[in-house]
Amino acid sequence: MYAQEGRSYAFVAAAVVWATYLMLRERWVGYAVVLALGCWLHEFAVLALPAHAFAAWRSRGWRLAAGAVVAALLPLALVSARQAQQQLGWLGRPSWQDWTAYGVLAAVSLLLARGAARELVRVALPLALLPPGLLLVISLVHPWYVDRYVLYALAGLALLAGARLATARGWWVWPLVGVLLVPVGFWSAWLRTPESRKDDARAVAAAVAEVARPGDAVLFLPSRRRAWLLSSPETYGSLRDLALSRTPAASRSLQGVERTPEEIRAALLDPAVDRVVALLDPVGQPLDGYPAEAVKRQTLVSSFDLCSVTDVRGARVALFARAGDCP
Repeated sequence: MYAQEGRSYAFVAAAVVWATYLMLRERWVGYAVVLALGCWLHEFAVLALPAHAFAAWRSRGWRLAAGAVVAALLPLALVSARQAQQQLGWLGRPSWQDWTAYGVLAAVSLLLARGAARELVRVALPLALLPPGLLLVISLVHPWYVDRYVLYALAGLALLAGARLATARGWWVWPLVGVLLVPVGFWSAWLRTPESRKDDARAVAAAVAEVARPGDAVLFLPSRRRAWLLSSPETYGSLRDLALSRTPAASRSLQGVERTPEEIRAALLDPAVDRVVALLDPVGQPLDGYPAEAVKRQTLVSSFDLCSVTDVRGARVALFARAGDCP
């Protein structure tokens, strides 16, 4: 799934798997380089270190390599610490679904580990359970948990399952595997369709085109949702982006740079602004607590009427107008 996306999770998983292999071969320089690369692709790959400690903490080579990985990660950690609220502020604390999924993972992993070789269990079980478990616990204080951030932990589960299959006996084993692969095949095909994605930028653009008039104001709540319309210049270009201070091209960023909360409020209260198309997260998504996002919400509610809301996959398109001006 993540191999299809323009994000780092598949690369991080590959780095952790190769680092685990190099750890078992005691290739400590290679281990440090590969795991440091994985951590630079995504900082939470560092949670593989406590998992690896179960198998290698007695080795001086591992301790030196682990120290090198942490040292290599420190510059990135110092820089990203200043961006943590901006990048992760949208997350809430782990839901019951998150804890349930972890419970299922733990139960299956422990079941597969029963009777397996001790050396295998010392590598695979901590890798499967510690990274997501630690991040869930941390997220009780700092809400940072998303399952894809620790996707690489599934390598531990895969290792346990593979070891079980390797020692299985009986003619029924491989027909059973074949039967289990059928739904996986359908799921794999579904992943390659637009319907598998959490949102549909084309549907968002179509919904905006349906309700907007040329010259209407547009507002993104939160600002990162500007990405929904950037790929539809024919729709986005006819609207006035009230909150935008510098375009993505000018700021060399993905979503551009927005104005200050005071400037956004003033732009919304301008008498020339009589209609606003607002692009919102779906119902149930945590509200961003940044001052600029709060100002957008408060000013829309206090100064405009909500005319309509169109739900599309992963988004809502709302039309606001001055009091009495809804179509």
